[in-house]
Amino acid sequence: MTSQTATNPPSAQTDDRHPTPRSAARYLNNDEAAAYLHLSPRTLEKQRVIGGGPKFRKFGRRVVYALEDLESWASARACDTTSDPNYVAVR
Repeated sequence: MTSQTATNPPSAQTDDRHPTPRSAARYLNNDEAAAYLHLSPRTLEKQRVIGGGPKFRKFGRRVVYALEDLESWASARACDTTSDPNYVAVR
């Protein structure tokens, strides 16, 4: 009988050359961001032009949204009631 040392399976090992799924999903395109926020993709397109939408980044012709920016933008729009002063401001 030989002694074996415990090793991690290949799928559990980390490799700096290949991003993990968590880091790969850091940015969402317009359609993915709209689905994440339960909005129309056209709504995000309009908000990029007129303002009031989440922060976005442009990489060449590509528009992407950082997941953390989407979450902070959504959190900033939290209201308790329709009489909340913030409710009118974020509409």
